[in-house]
Amino acid sequence: MSWLRALKETALSGLKVERKRLEPLIAVRGAAGLALVVGAALTLFGPAVAVSSAFGAFQSAIATFQRSWRPRPVLALLSGATLAVSTFLGYLTGTHIALFMALLALWTFLGGLLWAVGPTAGIMAASNIAIMLVTVTLPTSVAAAAGHAAMIAVGGVVQALLVVLFPVRRWGAQRDALADALAAEADYARRLREDPTASFDPAPLMHARSAAAVTPRQARRRPAELHGTRGVAERIRPVLASLADPAVGVPAEGPARDRVRELLHAAGTVLDAAARAVRHGEAVLVPPEATAALRTPDTGALLSGPPRRAALRLTALLDEVVGTARGAGAAESDHRTRHGLVRLVPGALRAMRDELRPDSPVLRHAVRSSAVVAAGYLLGTALPLGHGYWAPLTAVMVMRPDFSQTYGRSVARFAGTLVGVGVATAVVQTARPGTYVSAGIAVLCAFGMYLVMRTGYAVASVFISAYVVFLLGTGGEDWAQTVPQRVLLTFLGGLLAMLAYALYPAWETPRLHHRLADWLLAHGRYAAAVLDRYADPADGQDTAGSPGSADVRGALLDSRDARIAWRDALTKAKHEPVRSRVLSRSTAEDAGRALAQAGRVVMLIEAHLPEYAGGQGAAPVPAAAALAEVLRNAVEEGAEAVRENRVPDWGPVHEVVDRWGTKETSDAVLRGGAVQLLAALDDLADAMAARRGDDGPRTHDGPRTHEGPAAR
Repeated sequence: MSWLRALKETALSGLKVERKRLEPLIAVRGAAGLALVVGAALTLFGPAVAVSSAFGAFQSAIATFQRSWRPRPVLALLSGATLAVSTFLGYLTGTHIALFMALLALWTFLGGLLWAVGPTAGIMAASNIAIMLVTVTLPTSVAAAAGHAAMIAVGGVVQALLVVLFPVRRWGAQRDALADALAAEADYARRLREDPTASFDPAPLMHARSAAAVTPRQARRRPAELHGTRGVAERIRPVLASLADPAVGVPAEGPARDRVRELLHAAGTVLDAAARAVRHGEAVLVPPEATAALRTPDTGALLSGPPRRAALRLTALLDEVVGTARGAGAAESDHRTRHGLVRLVPGALRAMRDELRPDSPVLRHAVRSSAVVAAGYLLGTALPLGHGYWAPLTAVMVMRPDFSQTYGRSVARFAGTLVGVGVATAVVQTARPGTYVSAGIAVLCAFGMYLVMRTGYAVASVFISAYVVFLLGTGGEDWAQTVPQRVLLTFLGGLLAMLAYALYPAWETPRLHHRLADWLLAHGRYAAAVLDRYADPADGQDTAGSPGSADVRGALLDSRDARIAWRDALTKAKHEPVRSRVLSRSTAEDAGRALAQAGRVVMLIEAHLPEYAGGQGAAPVPAAAALAEVLRNAVEEGAEAVRENRVPDWGPVHEVVDRWGTKETSDAVLRGGAVQLLAALDDLADAMAARRGDDGPRTHDGPRTHEGPAAR
């Protein structure tokens, strides 16, 4: 993609307004907390302290909107406390330009590294630095600085108390995550009716898994319907795929296929009903026709073998979903322990330390941010415009570790500031509001920002800019120079951020083949773990008593993480003005489809793992152990080949699979799955060979075919 096109697309993405579900009650609560703090500070201490306390309450309310599974009061308290510390340190060094610049550069660098911990930590750190740049201009002494910092912390306390006293949709985020996972599986079931090999994005399941991590105290208070449902939903997905796939299930057409379509439609209906119940905390209402379809007596007459087993297991799992969604009969506690903030500190420090390497995007972001903020502050101070902090404030708020967000947010920030400052100044010059009226309008602007902040950064920037103008006006700021100063400095800050990324980038495109290799390696380990279970069915069960071991579960989660990392990297690369010397866009898409198919096939094999209970298990399949060992070695070598821009060689895997026959394994699912898996790996090799412009090394004699036990 050319630079011109990249700039155009990122600008449009920054100005885009999305339709999102608004949360007016949460916005009212945040604005009410801000109003309480500002009103009390104005009455007791005057405008200067009110401005400081307002920023603390404002930022703490924003923290409660972040996409984090931490309790909202904890986020508010953490935001207020860290902002108070940052501001106080800024106060102490503010009168010494060299010390303040050193602190600013160090604080920004550490804030950039916090992206290694997660986006919530990175966003909160950037916001603290931005607000610190404004508030350090207010006090006149160390004692006053301590008072201002204390009031900022009080703002966080007030917002936390309001969240506790006036909760809105308790466990709402966790409910939405679980409901989205169930709804995604319902949609998957319906798509399988028309496309038996349809793909499934595991992101909703991974999102729900993250939401299931709670502290011991939260685990005791969690609603009953959030116990166990996710674990059952995890086991439904491979059963749906197994039931629909013609290679291991019923023929593509005929009475058996019609029955499968009926079952899939009923499954989608039941999962949708469970999703609605979980999302709203209501009773599960399953339409009678869906229940009747799942229990039609002719299932046994139309289906046999693996399809029949899958149909029976699907019915049992759907009954379990309905039962757990009703808060009764949960077979498992279904929660992962989430450590407290103090216990997370060592892990956070390790994550930040691990990013201290030259090729780290997070390190590059930290270096860029600290350099740009320092340069912006110096330029803003040197220019005869006043309000010099607006340039570094803009830069630190728009900069992100990836190209598209940095450039898109820069454009959005400038456009929003232009509108917000312009409208605010027009209102001031027309109405000439006093101190209390200005504070009231600032609170209204904050409410608007809370309400629309998830619809787009450009819209939110309008309210943020107006909020800052009115709030600083509360402290007696001169209105006359508001528009030209702040618009020009905002433009300067955004321009510095964009220029810094161009000069010191962290492109995702050149690393795509490494992401692809990671995904291949994760899928290979997942496949080998499943094959090991066929070789030794007595290896164990998961916590729910279903077939599978801890190794299989861990490998599955690793493969999902690798797939999501690949998808995110590919999305970022599509907007970057650079090209990969290893993977073109078409090659990347073809390779991604091949690996997605490989993962789907392994999931099908896993769905038919031999059950083992009470010492009476299925017979081991020695051939599976041989294939697992060969596959591990071949995948490791194949991943290395992808990293080095070579075509993977699957010859050893072909040799093992070609030797398979009914004497070695009579399991049709395992034989058919192995053929399908090998076909997907061959598709990956073909994609890499096409990029090189040659046929690559041949992994087997003769033309490749997908025919065989798993013929489509």
